[in-house]
Amino acid sequence: MTMPVAAIESLVVLLGLTKPKTSAELIRILSDASDFLKKSVKNSVSLSAGCDLFMRFVLRNINEYGDFEACQRHLVENGRLFVERAKMSRKHIATVGLPFIRDDDVLLVHSQSRAVIALLEHAASHFIRFRVYVTEARISNQGVKMASILRKAGIPTCVIADSTVGYVIDKVDKVFFGAEGVAESGGVINEIGSYQVAVLARNANKPVYVVAESHKFVRLFPISPSDVPTDPLEFTTEDEQEDSSDSDEAAALFQNSPQIDFTPHQYVTALITDLGVLTPSGVSEELIKIWFD
Repeated sequence: MTMPVAAIESLVVLLGLTKPKTSAELIRILSDASDFLKKSVKNSVSLSAGCDLFMRFVLRNINEYGDFEACQRHLVENGRLFVERAKMSRKHIATVGLPFIRDDDVLLVHSQSRAVIALLEHAASHFIRFRVYVTEARISNQGVKMASILRKAGIPTCVIADSTVGYVIDKVDKVFFGAEGVAESGGVINEIGSYQVAVLARNANKPVYVVAESHKFVRLFPISPSDVPTDPLEFTTEDEQEDSSDSDEAAALFQNSPQIDFTPHQYVTALITDLGVLTPSGVSEELIKIWFD
């Protein structure tokens, strides 16, 4: 389950358990819960997308009924329906994205993404023959886990160091990665390293496809990678403790490294979503439909 869906499901459960007397009290309870959820994780971009989307749903529907209890039941029922549909979005994405993978393709994938996994497994199940380079994605090493999942699905996979992307980029046909959040501009907030992969891909004239669920669209408009809120990097003049193990030393060395970065829209060829294939500018149009229709 993705973080936005988990956030929405939590708010739906809360909505079903609480007994507010007025719509104002209900909104306050959900707003406080949303703020609590956002503060509970270090990287709240993806979670914020789910919370904000559900709050918009509540505000849009809360005055549709004269009977407040009927309104609350309606919100809970439709919230559960939304969660179930959101859980199915990756299957729809896999169907939408299937034409983008062809026989003998060599793909480059950055880090781990359940949406990308669903797409690649769907392609393999249709007997499309392709190979995949997967970046290790330090610090999380999610790429190693991604490679293990793909190999179990019978997909030929090669794990490469993040610093090897420039070496292999001329050998690949297409680049795929997921998203923690998709900004209004069509730019992508994702695990650290996505930006440099996209820059190298554009320099080599390789298409970059972002595979993401529409509930990860967020009302943010960063202009550059430095606009994404992250902890500042620290400069020191002392080495870490010499008696620590290699794994502990690596963890200490990168403990202040940012976990996410922002890839501007000009580096994204298209977004493969459950709403269909979108250009980066199409994200803004979809957000307008969600928030202002």
